[in-house]
Amino acid sequence: MKTLITEFMSLDGVVQAPGAANEDTDGGFRYGGWSVQYFDPVVMGGIFDELASQSDALLQGRRTYQNSAAAWPGRSGDPFAGWINRVQKYVVSNTLTDQDITWHPTTIIRGDDLVKTVADLRAQPGGYIYVYGSAMMVQTLLAADLVDELLLTIEPIVLGGGKTIFPRGGALIPFELVSSARASTGALVCRYVRAR
Repeated sequence: MKTLITEFMSLDGVVQAPGAANEDTDGGFRYGGWSVQYFDPVVMGGIFDELASQSDALLQGRRTYQNSAAAWPGRSGDPFAGWINRVQKYVVSNTLTDQDITWHPTTIIRGDDLVKTVADLRAQPGGYIYVYGSAMMVQTLLAADLVDELLLTIEPIVLGGGKTIFPRGGALIPFELVSSARASTGALVCRYVRAR
């Protein structure tokens, strides 16, 4: 399997709370929902649907998982909703218990086990391990060199600060741009693969 990171990103590299005002206000972040105006269902939706159809797992941090578990189970009628509701999900959390899980199928991964679990999944046959949001978890995966592809939707806005997926003081990790698509909203969907 391969790890695929998908993120909505501002021009200054911020990925925090793209979808809703109260999604993640850590650090006093007050621009939640900044990305919604840039969504292009034809260009972006088509790319996300295609990659989801090639994915055999969804990996998320606790906050992203809880937001997703509140939003997706009631949705149907489009390929992404169908995929996300049936795919094997993994949530990284030291606080959630099996009783907290209502969106199935879901397996809890404890924080100390993240790197080993993802390495073990990557050793198995299959498609992508699909990741979105979960900035701190993505930093850990990048630092451990466990990211095979990045799908960055770069949107024409500067937020002036917030969470990023890129670890500070991390190792040099080369990627190669393999495709890009321009959305009708001015966003660029850039797909990078790990250069070896």
